[in-house]
Amino acid sequence: MKPTTLEFKPQERNIFFHVLTGCNLSCKHCYINPDQHGKEMVSRNTMETWLKLFYEPTKDTNVIFLGGEPTMHKDLAHGVKFARELGYATVTIDTNGYVFHDILERIEPHEAVISFSLDGPDAEVNDPIRGRGVFATCTAGIKKAVKKGFDVSLIYTVSSMNLAHLQRMPALLEELGVKRFFIQVIGIRGKSAATTERLQVTPDEWLTIIPQVAADAANRDIHVIYPKVFLDPNEPFVCAGQLAQNFFIFPNGRVYQCPLCEDFPLHTYDIKNNTLHRNSGLSEAQLFTLEIPEGCVMNKLLQPGNLEYLENGTVKHRISCCLLKQEMKL
Repeated sequence: MKPTTLEFKPQERNIFFHVLTGCNLSCKHCYINPDQHGKEMVSRNTMETWLKLFYEPTKDTNVIFLGGEPTMHKDLAHGVKFARELGYATVTIDTNGYVFHDILERIEPHEAVISFSLDGPDAEVNDPIRGRGVFATCTAGIKKAVKKGFDVSLIYTVSSMNLAHLQRMPALLEELGVKRFFIQVIGIRGKSAATTERLQVTPDEWLTIIPQVAADAANRDIHVIYPKVFLDPNEPFVCAGQLAQNFFIFPNGRVYQCPLCEDFPLHTYDIKNNTLHRNSGLSEAQLFTLEIPEGCVMNKLLQPGNLEYLENGTVKHRISCCLLKQEMKL
């Protein structure tokens, strides 16, 4: 089974809405940076206003509610219902599994996809990364969501801490009844950028292990999506910042187009007085236009550890846009 690359869709808009930055956990690879993202929680009124600000009725507009832990926001259920009433094509909640404020009781299965984060096939692998007792709580939340009829997906962030255990995940997902599996490469931002420990996996590890695990999951009738990361020799580099519409919104009003930039004040937009303003100074938008042999200029600037060069100085693997995905499914 071979993966299919998911091309960017110019007529699609994806809104990644961080409604707060607080969390009940302290994961080793958390990308939230309070110095850049603030410590605020958007109000109920702001949630409504910003959902309206980014909604585009002429395009398939999707919203993903993020945190921190978004279910800690007491008005998240209202935000989900408001987004659906506006006309958002899909609504997703990314959760660590604690599903606070009885969120699974306050929304209906047709209103939102519930996406759980789990970084190991058992507590021995997951809990040293995400916190003691998290595996048991998260899998209990998954079982409850599946039983209630929600569309449930799972995100596994691959790093040197858990790569060796990824192969055991398809069997666990099959047992839990999860039908969609997102394999995510660790980003060197937030806590990951501050550690001296090497968390990135090597290109050979990624290219060997990820497709094999994805194929195993797909053969179990699980839809698998994962980053392209490394481009094929004759494959062109394409930047989502130029061809797609992705907005990463934080409670302090910063709006990024590239998640790799979120540790820096390089955001393309600011929300001021509930209006979207494009920044006039140097921002990620100017960097999107640069062409380099390594592929993604953001990767070269911000997390060059996954670049390897041949003896003649040419890059061994060009890096794709971090938002370019591949999928496997029956």
